[in-house]
Amino acid sequence: QVQLVESGGGLVQAGGSLRLSCAASGSIFRLYAMGWSRQAPGKQRELVAGISSDGSTNYADSVKGRFTISRDNAKNTVYLQMNSLKPEDTAVYYCYSRSGPFLTSGMGAWGKGTLVTVSS
Repeated sequence: QVQLVESGGGLVQAGGSLRLSCAASGSIFRLYAMGWSRQAPGKQRELVAGISSDGSTNYADSVKGRFTISRDNAKNTVYLQMNSLKPEDTAVYYCYSRSGPFLTSGMGAWGKGTLVTVSS
């Protein structure tokens, strides 16, 4: 079972940037698609960005052009670079792994989340 630990959340002003990291256990990290989701207070969890095992990416419309997902297989880590942050980006951000290499593979493990707060 893959274990995921997020870091990098915090408080930032609107227009600022943050980079989230997700460290994964296990030697076969490179075989899995990974991603980030978020849940704002009172709202359903939404998928924000995904990256396949070969580096293909997808994004929610709400973050396209502002967020960038990447992975470093040597470090078993996936990143989410968040630029031009808006107050509506405030949420708990969760890292997840898929059960296969594709962006459409089934869901696997979830991290415990890291809080991002964007002040206006």
